Amino acid sequence: MMQQADPGLREDLMRQPWALWWLQAKRLTQIELRRNLFSWRASWIYFLAFIPTLIISIHSIVDPHDPTSISDDTQMLASIVHLYYIRLGVFFGCLGIFSRLIRGEMIERSLHFYLLSPVRREVLLLSKFAAGSATALLLFVTATLANVALIYLPFGAAGRDYLFNGPGIEQLEAYVLIIVLACLGYGAVFLLLSMMFKNPTPGALLFLGWEAINPVLPSMLQKLSVASYLRHLMPVNIGVKGLIALLTVETEPVAGWVATLGLLLLITAVLLYSCYRIRTLEIRYTTE
Repeated sequence: MMQQADPGLREDLMRQPWALWWLQAKRLTQIELRRNLFSWRASWIYFLAFIPTLIISIHSIVDPHDPTSISDDTQMLASIVHLYYIRLGVFFGCLGIFSRLIRGEMIERSLHFYLLSPVRREVLLLSKFAAGSATALLLFVTATLANVALIYLPFGAAGRDYLFNGPGIEQLEAYVLIIVLACLGYGAVFLLLSMMFKNPTPGALLFLGWEAINPVLPSMLQKLSVASYLRHLMPVNIGVKGLIALLTVETEPVAGWVATLGLLLLITAVLLYSCYRIRTLEIRYTTE
């Protein structure tokens, strides 16, 4: 029976219009990308991405750069990535980008034009996810690269040596990977929330609370969090002090590839469920 089913499945997959779906996805992604990047409503997301860059710029101009303080600035950069970008900047930036892709068009009463067009809903959803991800990655990865440059280059030869001959490049690669996974993870969650709730903000705030208390939960529950996977990828340990240190549940170190794979599987599961949800999505403008 299995030998008969496999050729049938293979033939069914070969008959699918993959080239058409790819072309539709490409065009939809381009349209959504322009709408996300060049809209006045995206201005506050630019602010979220680049406000640390502005602060670091002032720091690089005003404060002296003694080569012995490179380690202090390295800790500051790690704190910005871990405490600001992961916890706040990328979180709320993705909330603004991805919640508008579905729910925003429902409010504007324009989503039905997409749904009435000859495009599979799964293609539409994944195209919107790709456009939102590209927008978030372009903003936050660019800001991260600028932050690293502004941290180390003012140190002159010592900063360039740390960046190119020391651990700087490896740390930069880790920060870029963290930002990429954070954008994809939070984006997938908020895209799903925008289909499940008329107002995704309360659900996002509950998710923010879950992310905030996650370090004090048992290790098994910590796996149900985007930030918990990203924590294992941090190249610099910023340390936790005070009362939070007493409440934090220490988990065993996880290899970087394991944390990356675990988060990618979580993102895939959320997107698959989102594809199921959009197939049953109904629009009733009288109740929106």
